[in-house]
Amino acid sequence: MNEPLSNIDTWMNKAMELIVDFAPKLLMALVVLWVGSLIIRGLARVLGTVLDRRGVEPTLKRFLHSLVTISLRILLFITVIGMVGIQTTSFVAIIGAAGLAVGLALQGTLANFAGGTLILLFKPYKVGDLIEAQGVLGNVKEIQIFTTVLTTPENKTAIIPNGPMANGNIVNYSAEGRMRVDLTFGLGYASSIPQAREVLLRVMSAHPKVLQDPAPAVTVGKLNVEGLELAVRPWCDPKDYWDVYFGIYEQGLIALHQAGVKGPQPSMHVLTEPRN
Repeated sequence: MNEPLSNIDTWMNKAMELIVDFAPKLLMALVVLWVGSLIIRGLARVLGTVLDRRGVEPTLKRFLHSLVTISLRILLFITVIGMVGIQTTSFVAIIGAAGLAVGLALQGTLANFAGGTLILLFKPYKVGDLIEAQGVLGNVKEIQIFTTVLTTPENKTAIIPNGPMANGNIVNYSAEGRMRVDLTFGLGYASSIPQAREVLLRVMSAHPKVLQDPAPAVTVGKLNVEGLELAVRPWCDPKDYWDVYFGIYEQGLIALHQAGVKGPQPSMHVLTEPRN
């Protein structure tokens, strides 16, 4: 009759011993978890302040904030479960193997992510800039972690992976705040170069989107059989490039025609047989 009671007493004693041994570890783990959570929140706030002061793009700021916070919480979790006596070696190995497998499967995506991070950090271009990259010319509409979105002059949307963008050539037409528009007008040899120059300079001075500093220029660019080519060089804001490009072409041709300045004249060569 006393044997069941004896077994119960034995189990109760073992349970009390386990509680006595485990309680301090559990209590200490809870304290570390609480203090670690406070520290992580504090570090996250400090990181956010530092990123704000450095002018980091909001997209990259949110990603870095999440990455650092999640990494620290995983580290805290591993530390806490190790304090209560759970073996973490296998757990860490599993996380490492899973990370390696994901990395191998997403090589291209990770390359685009790395490229996007570099672009957002070093800022070779920003939203609104007119750039040419990977054979595409357009205004930057959006810079994401994995891709850059451009709007072309034809109002098409071009989505370019950030990996090639970060490793390729980028021409930023907006970086200097102004850009030159290269135009070519044909002129006949019988026409007056000073007159044509005066007419085109007057057209460029009257255009509201042509900058006067640097001053527009008209020079002889090339000689052809039919005539010569005038290199016409107005300056403008990058956002006004196409307005100036097409506007000066149209207004310049009209002004030259009204001034009586003739363009190149096609020449015809007649081949005759030599007389005996």
